[in-house]
Amino acid sequence: MRIFLLILLVLHGFIHLMGFTKAFDLGTFTQLSKEISKPMGVFWLTAFILFLTAAILFFLKKEEWWIVGTTAVIISQILIFTVWNDAKFGTLANLIIFCALLLNYGSYSFEKSYQKDVKENLQRTSKLPTELLTEQDLLPLPEPVQRYIKYSGVVNKPKPHNMRIVFEGQMREKGKDFFPFTCEQYNSFDEPTRLFFMKAKIKGFTVPGYHKYNNASALMDIRLFGFFPIVKKAGKEMNQAETVTLFNDMCLMAPATLIDKRITWQAIDSNSAKATFTNQSNKITAILYFNDEGQLIDFISKDRDVNNYPFSTPVRNYKNKNGLNIMTYGEAIWHYPDGKFVYGKFNLKDIEYNVTALK
Repeated sequence: MRIFLLILLVLHGFIHLMGFTKAFDLGTFTQLSKEISKPMGVFWLTAFILFLTAAILFFLKKEEWWIVGTTAVIISQILIFTVWNDAKFGTLANLIIFCALLLNYGSYSFEKSYQKDVKENLQRTSKLPTELLTEQDLLPLPEPVQRYIKYSGVVNKPKPHNMRIVFEGQMREKGKDFFPFTCEQYNSFDEPTRLFFMKAKIKGFTVPGYHKYNNASALMDIRLFGFFPIVKKAGKEMNQAETVTLFNDMCLMAPATLIDKRITWQAIDSNSAKATFTNQSNKITAILYFNDEGQLIDFISKDRDVNNYPFSTPVRNYKNKNGLNIMTYGEAIWHYPDGKFVYGKFNLKDIEYNVTALK
């Protein structure tokens, strides 16, 4: 479908050159029997340039292609009306392109609502004072947690007020095949917030989803092409589940935040510890498992599901990213009575802290 649309944009654009060449006597085209003035010929050339530009932006996967494409379709259709008997079939091409533009606009406007929320959070966190994380801050924590934070390389560096993460990977529902996705998320830690926007491809269709968690409340909104609702969830159970997810992010992706006063720790042994995280009315627990090197290797909680099925996120492939030793591959797993179900595979592409502006 993508290749078809790209070819259509290019071919439909080149067809508009006929009007330009006829107006300026650069060629003879029997397809256009009506005379075309030179001023109108400029508009035919403009339509060609706009369609070609839209095709290039579409090929480069630039979301703004719909703006150029919409302008091209409007000009094209006006021109077609002026030579209707000769060019009326061009309306079909414009209609197909317009439908694609409309669907793209749905995803674009849906993502804009996510970006608006991100900007508001960044404006707040960018005003917070900078403080260094010291070894003194680690003293109340269990020994394996201290070891993990030191291993990560965040001691004597600024405490994170927020972070931006980019993943790509695969997800699936139980009994179904994996589908590819890319996602971007911004978390803030002064007021626990998680803004997660995913772009998935399911059977060739674009399915964006927005998971929003702030003020201890969560919303999951998944829409086909950004227009048509597929899943929309909110409420107490969702708040609890997303509190686990947010705390999971803190543990795996922002080790420096584990000194947060909303976390209470209980030592288990030299390679594990139990954490209780409280955010307003949401209270969850998880057990963190570490290896002898100091790496966090698994996170398990029973508070992400009303049936108390264990949820785990084993991770591996630690690498240095922007000065931080951090995992770069992880899985999301449900442990059901009938066995383990891996529903998500995540590859870390980018991570940064104390971000001041939307990327």
